[in-house]
Amino acid sequence: MSGFSGPTRRWTAGVLTAAALALTACGGGKTPTLHIYNWSDYIDPALLDEFTRETGIKVVYDTFDSNEMLETKVLTGGTGYDIVAPSNHNIPRYVTAGALTPLDFSKLPGRKNLWPDLMARMEPFDPGGKYTVPYMWGTMGIGFNTAEIAKRLPGVTIDSWDVVFKPENLAKLKDCGVYFLDASEDMYAVTLNYLGKDPNSRDIADYEAATNLLVSLRPSITKIHSSEYINALANGDACIAIGYSGDILQAATRAEEAKNGVEIAYVIPKEGSQVWFDVFAIPADAPNKDAAYKFLDYMLRPQVIARASNYTEYANANLPATPLVDEELRDNPNVYPTPEVFRRLFVTTTKDQTLLQQVNGLWTKVMTGR
Repeated sequence: MSGFSGPTRRWTAGVLTAAALALTACGGGKTPTLHIYNWSDYIDPALLDEFTRETGIKVVYDTFDSNEMLETKVLTGGTGYDIVAPSNHNIPRYVTAGALTPLDFSKLPGRKNLWPDLMARMEPFDPGGKYTVPYMWGTMGIGFNTAEIAKRLPGVTIDSWDVVFKPENLAKLKDCGVYFLDASEDMYAVTLNYLGKDPNSRDIADYEAATNLLVSLRPSITKIHSSEYINALANGDACIAIGYSGDILQAATRAEEAKNGVEIAYVIPKEGSQVWFDVFAIPADAPNKDAAYKFLDYMLRPQVIARASNYTEYANANLPATPLVDEELRDNPNVYPTPEVFRRLFVTTTKDQTLLQQVNGLWTKVMTGR
């Protein structure tokens, strides 16, 4: 998954990186530095500044916009990062490869704040939470410009994947901007589910069927990208997108802040969708593990993680933090789904390397449209 932010809070990772490196250089290389590799705009930069003031540890914050990009880099090794942020279904591959550090719980007293129900859902991916600390969680769904969709699909209730997965529907939206995620495992999971197949199928024929559907939609898709759809929705350059819950809620916030007349809504389709969990982990070859532990425990403070949720507009995994999250956010069923909605959600499980390579090969066809 992913996370992003509003325009007045836009985070420029390059500026922070340059500043942190400069400070390190001025200190003769002695300034302790924490290197974080996370989703774009997925934390309030003020929290990083406060962490630095409290600990004296400078933060270098680099970003990625797909799990595939992160996994390739971490499994190759030698990244230089102290904290990385994979999603739940990728974790077993990292563990099998020996790419993550087993956590020393004695250095993380804030683990007591983690939500037991959510930790139970993480058990298939990281039994006992030995390698990861949950950060944010959310869903996949449809974000749309209410006025533009009403013009092109009059009288249609936007509550089904039919809106984006039926070629005849998507063709009517081509002129106002259509964005899909560049996240093969996530996109295949919801497409398979829509086709009535197991979203975690191990049968390559199922993925070929999903590929055929997605390729048939390609002429109507403006762009396949995992971050640009947020601004596109907020600016009115896209009228519909398959995306992550918090991203789309943030697009709505951006549009509201810009007072540009764009109204963005989000829906979890009635056929069901994916619920995902993003986590923090320490790479096995992290150069500053002590700084990493300090950062993890800092983020486990309820008052800190609640501010992170308020900024990203995603639900967090910290139970005592829930009352501290903005009321509008914690009472929003698109952020904290109701039990009825939760019953329609599924998690994406881990694929073996052979299937993963086959799926990624098929995804190339989707990207190119042939």
